[in-house]
Amino acid sequence: MTGSSVQQKGVRPFDTGRWGLRATAISYLVLMILLPLASILHEGLRGGPGGFWRQLSNPIAVSALRLTLTVAVITTLVNAVMGTLTAYVLVRFDFPGKKVFNGLVDMPFAIPTLVTGVMLVTLYGPQQVLGGWLASHDIRVIFASPGIVLALLLVTYPFVIRTVEPVLFEMQRDQEEAAFTLGASPTATFFRIVLPTISRAVLTGSLLTFARAIGEFGSVVVVAGNIPGRTLSAPVYIYQQIESDNAQGAAAVSVLLLTLSFVLILTVDWIQRRRVRTSGEDAR
Repeated sequence: MTGSSVQQKGVRPFDTGRWGLRATAISYLVLMILLPLASILHEGLRGGPGGFWRQLSNPIAVSALRLTLTVAVITTLVNAVMGTLTAYVLVRFDFPGKKVFNGLVDMPFAIPTLVTGVMLVTLYGPQQVLGGWLASHDIRVIFASPGIVLALLLVTYPFVIRTVEPVLFEMQRDQEEAAFTLGASPTATFFRIVLPTISRAVLTGSLLTFARAIGEFGSVVVVAGNIPGRTLSAPVYIYQQIESDNAQGAAAVSVLLLTLSFVLILTVDWIQRRRVRTSGEDAR
């Protein structure tokens, strides 16, 4: 049977290139993501549900998880507000040095997180001018919770900004101008017109910020002091358990953080798909 007769009967020839490309992509996904996830799940649940719970209920682990979630929530709330305002200023206003400032926003993506920690220590350390002045007023930053929050704020700074900016660029200014014409103040216009439009983008950026904050290690290990029960975060606790040859304890806490991050990623994906679908319906 010739190739033309195969096409006439509606039988599609086997596409080696297409299936080879799919196999390559899926194999890479399995190798880089699924196998490590399966490995850590196996290690964390090696002792059964009882062993998994014993590792998580360790008082030091509980304290580390509580601190991590607390500082992550604080970081998310602060950067949700400041990130939204920064994105609005960058999109809606022109000012000297705007291009430089816009480039600086992405610096946390490029700076190694260990360097971020060192920068904060050189600024707020007790031997430094600013850190010494704060210490003289009983305000401790480095080797305390405020230092962890500052490190996370710096590391996660771009997420809300870069998520909100595209929505503001696409947003028509007709409604804002109409509100100004009717006598609405800039503040009222922002909260009644702009904020409802960008709310999903703000939520998406906030969830990404939270997911990044709960997994931050490099900057936190430098500024926190890593005191069990006080300034020891969950990622640093995991590292210490590996150093102490307690792989099951490290894996158990890792499984909990991975589960939380996975739920957040699914939520972000759902919000983005819903936003795209809503935009398509509005365009029609």
